[in-house]
Amino acid sequence: MQTGWRVGTLFGIPLFIDPSWFLILIVVAIANALGWQNAYPEWGIALQWGTGLVMALLLFGSVLLHELGHSLVALKQGIAVNSITLYLFGGVASIDRESKTPGQAFQVAIAGPAVSFSLFILLFLVAGVLPIGSPMQVLTLDLSRINLVLTLFNLLPGLPLDGGQVFKAAVWKITGNRFKGVRWAAMAGRILGWTAIGLGVALIVLRRDYINGLWIAFLGRFAVRNADAYSRSTDLQEALLSLKAVDAMTRDYRVIDAAMTLRQFADNYLLGTVPASIYFAASDGRYRGMISGADLQQVERSQWESKTVNELVHPLAELVTVDEQTPLANLIHLLETHQLGFITVLSPAGAVAGVCDRGDVVRALTQKLKLQVSESTIKQIKEQGVYPPGLPVLALAKATMES
Repeated sequence: MQTGWRVGTLFGIPLFIDPSWFLILIVVAIANALGWQNAYPEWGIALQWGTGLVMALLLFGSVLLHELGHSLVALKQGIAVNSITLYLFGGVASIDRESKTPGQAFQVAIAGPAVSFSLFILLFLVAGVLPIGSPMQVLTLDLSRINLVLTLFNLLPGLPLDGGQVFKAAVWKITGNRFKGVRWAAMAGRILGWTAIGLGVALIVLRRDYINGLWIAFLGRFAVRNADAYSRSTDLQEALLSLKAVDAMTRDYRVIDAAMTLRQFADNYLLGTVPASIYFAASDGRYRGMISGADLQQVERSQWESKTVNELVHPLAELVTVDEQTPLANLIHLLETHQLGFITVLSPAGAVAGVCDRGDVVRALTQKLKLQVSESTIKQIKEQGVYPPGLPVLALAKATMES
């Protein structure tokens, strides 16, 4: 779910500002103003603080252009960009899916640092022709340096940084395995993150530098958390591809005689103490179709004695079905596209092999990933037909299929 306030649109891309952005905006503005008070006392308080605020806004303008670089390259590749959000740590472009080749992934990843480096060159050249020591020259030169730092920082080879995306693309190209690329880049991101945490703690303990120490450690924790998130998403995507319908399906249905009357079906099955939720009718060794209690409501009760189940079934050819070897990602897509409570899985011979609903999907995934999930939770998912919020099954299934 998108958070923050929408403030406009750029190239058709919604632009949002996270509430945390205002905090860092104030911090950056104050830091610059205080720094310029010492370095340029002749400016006066109004100019120092006004320039500090302008500097903070231009800094985030640079971040916005950086993210726009990623976004425009993605759009050129036919990838939808859902939004650009400015927040505490800078900005993020929400891209709908992964690029289809490592070369294209590299292009999207490098576009942001390329924009920042171009801004560094441009602003440095502009600063060279401005009056030395003037507020405009100081502001332009500082902004130039910040864009250089932004370029170099983002090129560190670990996720979630752009350099991590470049590293991922390189490993993907060499190994031919996108998931391996993500894992290597996520591992590098963890190393960088824990290094930053260690450096932050060292600054606090050894130099009593609490502000910089806490900030660096905070950045490191952010990097570790996001690298872990990349790894979890990759594990889930791999599971969605490796698991097949046969791995998730159950035989939670009953097979009835297609020749029985509707009255017999109602008396023997629907009025039982624990009626099944799914019924398939068969005769002469062949499945004829599916029937439910709701179907009987379409027939006058006076005809229940004469009409047979076979006359009322929905033939298998009319049902949305998958075969046993269908990847779980495709099965999930069909469940959502057709808004089904469950999907029928067919054997190679065309017979009913099983059924699969969202609860079965979650059970198969959590078993594959060795995650703990209770049967009561699975039952709740089956009843409500909704995936748990902490398991982004739909988004990752879509991304897996498109990539």
